[in-house]
Amino acid sequence: MVDLSARIRTDPIAMDVHGEGVVLRSLVIGLTAFLTVVDLFATQAILPSLTRHYGATPAAMGFAVNASTFGMAVAGLVVGFLSPLIDRRRGILLSLTLLAIPTSLLAVAPNLAVFTALRIAQGLCMASAFALTLAHLGEQCSAMDAGGAFAAYITGNVASNLVGRLISAAVADGLGLQWNFYVFAALNLTGAVLVYFTIKRVQPMPATAPAASPPAAMVAHWRNPQLRAAFGIGFCILFAFIGTFTFVNFVLVRPPLSLGMMDLGLVYFVFLPSVVTTLLAGKVAARIGTRPTIWGSLAVAGLGLPLMLTPHLAEVLTGMVLVGVGTFFAQAAATGLVGQAATDNRGVASGTYLACYFCGGLVGTAVLGRLFDAFGWHACVAGVGVALAAAALLTFALKR
Repeated sequence: MVDLSARIRTDPIAMDVHGEGVVLRSLVIGLTAFLTVVDLFATQAILPSLTRHYGATPAAMGFAVNASTFGMAVAGLVVGFLSPLIDRRRGILLSLTLLAIPTSLLAVAPNLAVFTALRIAQGLCMASAFALTLAHLGEQCSAMDAGGAFAAYITGNVASNLVGRLISAAVADGLGLQWNFYVFAALNLTGAVLVYFTIKRVQPMPATAPAASPPAAMVAHWRNPQLRAAFGIGFCILFAFIGTFTFVNFVLVRPPLSLGMMDLGLVYFVFLPSVVTTLLAGKVAARIGTRPTIWGSLAVAGLGLPLMLTPHLAEVLTGMVLVGVGTFFAQAAATGLVGQAATDNRGVASGTYLACYFCGGLVGTAVLGRLFDAFGWHACVAGVGVALAAAALLTFALKR
């Protein structure tokens, strides 16, 4: 009989094995990702309730909730610069532990400004853990296993979108808005416990040449056409994703759809197909190449946009499924590309990618929120389409 606990103690994230070991490693990686970013989009499920609670406009409340992406962009960049100096395990553990503090304080935020500041603080902690985990995967997984490891991590991210929103809607509906944030603080601490028992401290990988300084490494990464394109693709992907799944909430609760809070939470089962499909991203990219993978993913997302403009719930939900599947699949492929195209200073590359990715989310919230308030849902969806088209154009820069 296989001693799974012994395997966990040997750092399953770094394992290069097959069969049962691969499943265990993928499970641990995915669960770590889930508990790292479960706070990021869960609050979107209660956006209409928060809008009423703070007496804000959809654009203002959407910006406040997604202000976490600003913190994530800043932290991704800072952690990328300091990555060579940070012990991976200790940094991830500390980030997840500190994350519980702003999460719990959101329950008593007196106004929108404080709420926004706490969301930024959440983003700082989440991105620190996120970037360090990506760097750890890039350093400890073999080239053959890297695609699968990154796909497992992004799949955990996808699952957090579904389960996090369901938990948020259920807790807020049953116990109130305050308890929603206390529950998520407990999940943050659970993530820290998981990291404590599953990620063991490893020696830094020996450098084959003197490592460049972080600024020099960042400049070198931006000069790499593949990495530059990947950074831009990441920006466009979260721009499109946030534009869709932030403001569609207001469409769903208004006539003619008129969904209640718990129904709104159940809507996010639309992410369930993405949990399955994203796991395949690494294999698909390895088989047919990153360019066709990203193009195909963006095309799937684009097909969902016109469906979300109809007054019928089934068609809107189908459109949401397609956008979710397409954007997450493209993100997994782009993230894996960054880990492989950056031959050195992977921490800086991962941090730069995350900074661009989350900047896309912040800019998407601001731009598409203005469009939504001023011109309505059709204009917002058109903006999402422009972002997907821009990502498709950037994909031409990737190698065949």
